[in-house]
Amino acid sequence: MAEQQGQAAPDAMLTRIGQVVMLHHGGDREEARRRFLDLWTEIGEAGKPLHRCTLAHYLADTHDDPEDELAWDLRALSAAEELADGPGDSDGDPRSIRGFFPSLHLNLAADYVKLGRSEAARSHLRRARRAAGALADDGYGDGVRAAIGRLELRLGEAG
Repeated sequence: MAEQQGQAAPDAMLTRIGQVVMLHHGGDREEARRRFLDLWTEIGEAGKPLHRCTLAHYLADTHDDPEDELAWDLRALSAAEELADGPGDSDGDPRSIRGFFPSLHLNLAADYVKLGRSEAARSHLRRARRAAGALADDGYGDGVRAAIGRLELRLGEAG
């Protein structure tokens, strides 16, 4: 029973994050930001890497200030790297986290474009392209690859 409870906690937090994502996608950006920040306070900087990665990834999209968006996207990447380097416990299989990296680096590239830091943008865009091999051949993977291609065109990168 304790093992089942231990595995239910990560799912419960991801479900709560998903509920706020739906609120954000429904158009209530301010309320979504407030609720995401409440969740961040709850899980904290030392929370499970999967929770921190997921929450920071979505929280970044609720910010208007590119510096704030960048800070949250960097937190998401840091948590993903921590998870990828981990042993594969209840936070998830480190191999499965590889599919997060193309999107995380793409978001960072876009943040750096907004901030006028084209070299940093190009660096993360190249990392997104290299990591794109981990994406499945599905709608999500196709969408991320297409977004990488669009940003490559915008920055004059060879795809």
